[in-house]
Amino acid sequence: MPGLGWLDVSKIDFNALLLLEPLHAACLADRQPSEAMGTALAAHPAVRWYLGHIHPPIQAYIEGCLALAQPDPAPEALRAAEVAVLDSMHDWLIYVLDPDRYDQLAFLGWEDQSLLGMADFTDKIVLDIGSGTGRLAFTVAPFAHTVYAVEPVANLRRFLWFKRTRLGLENVYPSDGTLTQIPFPPDFADILMAGHVFGEDFDAEYSEMARVVKHGGLILLHPGTDAVHDDDAHHYLLTHGFKFDTFEEPGDGLKRKYWKTVHKPTQKKELTI
Repeated sequence: MPGLGWLDVSKIDFNALLLLEPLHAACLADRQPSEAMGTALAAHPAVRWYLGHIHPPIQAYIEGCLALAQPDPAPEALRAAEVAVLDSMHDWLIYVLDPDRYDQLAFLGWEDQSLLGMADFTDKIVLDIGSGTGRLAFTVAPFAHTVYAVEPVANLRRFLWFKRTRLGLENVYPSDGTLTQIPFPPDFADILMAGHVFGEDFDAEYSEMARVVKHGGLILLHPGTDAVHDDDAHHYLLTHGFKFDTFEEPGDGLKRKYWKTVHKPTQKKELTI
């Protein structure tokens, strides 16, 4: 994700990749091998070992990158390769290095009412999937009974605990998990929210969200999609009964938000005589 400008990656040591987690390594494993990554990894055996250790399937990607590496690069060329790699992961690096800075980014300054107007959160059990720094979770926490902030990045969960204490919102509980592995039983939540995470595996994500929401409960999605262009996620959600509207993300324009009431078939009990 180059060009975001969230961090000055020219000042970040390549060993910052030692803070990445298995989900990041899994994403890297799905990328095409690159010369820049190969050149950087060839000079950093500890990073190679670490990535291979936390996600063994990445080894094929690493070998592919090493095959493209510049032989004996000059220091300037090596640093250029490192910076190119770091520039491709602004989001991951800010999560593991400076979540407080991420929490202050302009696009998170949308109006609270954009979310609060979508549902009555009073005394509800709410799941916030891909919680990040808790923009959605802490907006609804003053009204909800309990909010479970589900976030796979450990450093973000630590930040969520810190922010929970600072804001005095003790009904927010950070938890590990992802949109396809939600760590709660069926029919658990009244409302499920997710921001900027839907769209990697439509069927698996939707199935898991519907599983944990009660009959009559709500799914609220803010996937960060452009309000102008229809994409595959938009078409998928519409065909699965979601409604949508738009809201303004400061500095990033109009985005779509989606909602759906979950209806589940009732189980008829057989009468015994």
